[in-house]
Amino acid sequence: MAVLEITGLSRSFRSGREIVHALRNVDLQIEPGETVGLLGVNGAGKTTLLKVVSTLLLPTSGTVRVDGVDVVRETREARRRLAIVFGGERGFYGRLSARDNARYFAILGGLGRRQAAARVEAALERVGLSAAAGRPVETFSRGMKQRLHLAVGLLGTPKLLMLDEPTVGLDPLEAHRLRESLAELHEEGATILLTSHYLGDIERLADRVVILDRGEIIRDARLEELLGAGAAAEVTLRGDGPAPRARENEITGVRLVGEAAADGRWTITYEVSDWSPASLRALAALWPDASVVDVRVQPISLEHVFARLARNGGIA
Repeated sequence: MAVLEITGLSRSFRSGREIVHALRNVDLQIEPGETVGLLGVNGAGKTTLLKVVSTLLLPTSGTVRVDGVDVVRETREARRRLAIVFGGERGFYGRLSARDNARYFAILGGLGRRQAAARVEAALERVGLSAAAGRPVETFSRGMKQRLHLAVGLLGTPKLLMLDEPTVGLDPLEAHRLRESLAELHEEGATILLTSHYLGDIERLADRVVILDRGEIIRDARLEELLGAGAAAEVTLRGDGPAPRARENEITGVRLVGEAAADGRWTITYEVSDWSPASLRALAALWPDASVVDVRVQPISLEHVFARLARNGGIA
């Protein structure tokens, strides 16, 4: 049975005289043990979808089931089976320790004191906060607070864990620590749905990527399928002097994707569909007389895929 099953989900808001369709007929299933990355520009409907699944918003139409439980008809039972982590600076009592904050939320969630104590210690250990558990939360960095939010989300051993922008505002080290915690959960079989504007988070953690655009799902594919579709690498050339005439050779799979020139320096970017002697010769033939000072090759990433969809009108 799917951990999350969404069928025909729509959610509309009234804004003055206008009806805003935040979600339109969304169908989505997440199987046990999957980590699914939910992508989309601001206003695409990502946070609205998480709020409907987590019972914070009612759907206009359609159904949502978490571990087989309807989130509208059996709201309390659904809440026991999921956790949502919005994160941020707020949500804790600053003068209390991390341990006391987590214990408060555990008891508020219905755990007995003895069970709560054991769950709290396990959750703090899981996110790497055991050593700091006795410190007041007001002394924590933003990243430590984000990991504490995650620990609180894990107290009820949820069937579905949802995270909205978990690494936003974190420094690189704290973001890395949080990703490591999530990667460990994934390896242990947790089912996770997360949103992030940092596409590296999705690429690092997700098995599958779902892209929302104006409330509709426009892509739902395994990560390797998205990364393997259309190109193998991006090649960026930089040079001095007059810019060469940018060309492409579709026969050998070399495609022009961007060019710019300013102050006597030019940049041209190509996508190469696959690496072969023919594609290398085709690239070299495109700038025989140009003064090239730098060549950079990058494997195709999720950021490239997202940008390609935007260029082709697939994302508003």
